[in-house]
Amino acid sequence: MRKPKIAITAGDAAGVGPEIIVKMFAKHDVTKNADLFVIGDLFPMLSAARRISRKIAIKPITSIKNISGDKNIINLLDMKALKSREAPLAKAGAKPGKASFLYIKKAIELAMAKKIDAIVTAPINKHALHMAGIKYPGHTEILAKFTRTKKYAMMLLSEELKVVLVTIHTSIKSVPGLIRKKPVFEIIKLTNDSLKKDFGTKVPRIAVAGLNPHAGEAGAFGTEEQRAILPAIKQAQKSGINAEGPFPPDTIFHKVVKYKTHDAVVVMYHDQGLIPLKLLGFENGVNVTLGLPIVRTSPDHGTAYDIAGTGTASELSILSALKVAIEIAKNRKKV
Repeated sequence: MRKPKIAITAGDAAGVGPEIIVKMFAKHDVTKNADLFVIGDLFPMLSAARRISRKIAIKPITSIKNISGDKNIINLLDMKALKSREAPLAKAGAKPGKASFLYIKKAIELAMAKKIDAIVTAPINKHALHMAGIKYPGHTEILAKFTRTKKYAMMLLSEELKVVLVTIHTSIKSVPGLIRKKPVFEIIKLTNDSLKKDFGTKVPRIAVAGLNPHAGEAGAFGTEEQRAILPAIKQAQKSGINAEGPFPPDTIFHKVVKYKTHDAVVVMYHDQGLIPLKLLGFENGVNVTLGLPIVRTSPDHGTAYDIAGTGTASELSILSALKVAIEIAKNRKKV
């Protein structure tokens, strides 16, 4: 089997994206299992290479057909969206915001045309996107829009835990109203499909967390479990999916991590799943977008403007994202 060809988008050039990419190439033999190239701009990538490692060379390319496999060379598809000094470090700006959007669009175009096997995306900044007039909350919504995907979900994973979110970036106040049978069922199904197709799990075991303390305690602490979550689980079971719950949120993660009772946990809101995940694997968390016709992973952190340019940003999360992208790309070729 040939090595998968993977595009890494450089993210917001004012953030840590370029430097964690360079650090990943400098410290790890990442070209061993994949043919890699970066979609970005020459000036930010050169600047990052000079700060991080003099042994890494940036090689602009015009075609992705014949890219160098030298571990000390970063093949760069230069989008020419940024001129020198148009992306000052540690500062949100319209130009790097627009450039980061263009990198993603190009990567999606290549993936949809089946010219690449996966995309790994370095962090972008919502405020910078909005400054450029690009009104998307983030990567997930951009990917869904340009792949014409209606049903999608966010999976966050570490070595010990996989969580999939029913609601994502929304206020806690709005969460109960968004917990309905149909979307909960659809997230359970997307989780089951991904565990099979992307991770090679033959019979996935899915735990579903409740929303309320003690999973509502038969309605004593809330009715969302009885009204929406349990009916969604029963529908999934009738569809042949091995889903269980709703489980009390304060105990299910302990059972999954310590006793390996389930392969993933479907959670009702952002922090319910991300607090345990980041507690266990803050530096190597990975975001996977489920439901897309293409493979996309990313590090589970932001642009980190506060440390951009200092060389202290860890490359471990984007390295983990690359490893997961390779795993999924290979598994999808087997299906």
